[in-house]
Amino acid sequence: MKKYNPTSPSQRQRVSVNYREVLSGVKKPKKSLLKKVKASSGRNHHGRITVRHQGGGHKKRFRDVDLMQLKRKIPATVKTIEYDPYRSGFIALVCFADGEYRYMLAAEGMKVGDKVITDDKTVIKPGNRMKLVNIPIGQVVHSVELRVNGGAKLARSAGSGLEVLGSSDGFTDLKMPSKELRKVPSDCFASIGKVSNAEYNLINLGKAGRSRWLGIRPTVRGSAMNPVDHKYGGGEGAQPRGTKRPKDIWGNITGGRKTRDKKKWSKKFIVKRRPTVRGGKK
Repeated sequence: MKKYNPTSPSQRQRVSVNYREVLSGVKKPKKSLLKKVKASSGRNHHGRITVRHQGGGHKKRFRDVDLMQLKRKIPATVKTIEYDPYRSGFIALVCFADGEYRYMLAAEGMKVGDKVITDDKTVIKPGNRMKLVNIPIGQVVHSVELRVNGGAKLARSAGSGLEVLGSSDGFTDLKMPSKELRKVPSDCFASIGKVSNAEYNLINLGKAGRSRWLGIRPTVRGSAMNPVDHKYGGGEGAQPRGTKRPKDIWGNITGGRKTRDKKKWSKKFIVKRRPTVRGGKK
């Protein structure tokens, strides 16, 4: 992490990743793997806001990251480790033995020049990808599939990783970052190691403007709104909540209410729910 001299109020608190130490110094991404994505600013096809606090931000281009990784048994060489404006972890540009270039999620510890491969069973090395049934107990994995050849779905953000607890009856038990235990088909693929940029959660932007550059708009407190805009709005000065249970802007209960669908198809694969947090303690 990189700290800054307090030359201004915004620099005093700022903490950022030292990109010079972790990235390979590439100035431009691979042009053939770039896409132009129109910014929605949190609005649907009617132009109405469906996701609040989004909009603006610096112009950026989408990197076509290969989350399927269906190219098996062909070794690849890591050419660069790059920043991706659309995700918290870093990405790696790899060149396969047949000359094809692709982007993939960079694992923690991956360096330029490393060899990676996707196969049913291969060497335990950061970035290598194999079936869960062939991964030893206790190993940390990321980019885990939920269905065979369905592409990476679990553990894709910076520093994320799942612990392999064992395999039986065609399923592999995984321990999620939330301590939840979940079954995944053993023939699904997973990448070895954690996702790169594990110190992402320590970043302090330092000022509101830097948050706006990232496309994040301000969040207004409900108690500062009018009654027509929020359940907590209105009153003279600071007022109590005025409702029996905490609610969001639409009046839905937010505190102490279970949000997981009881009839969701994946419920049968959850061995143990995450621990309940009460009063700030587990």
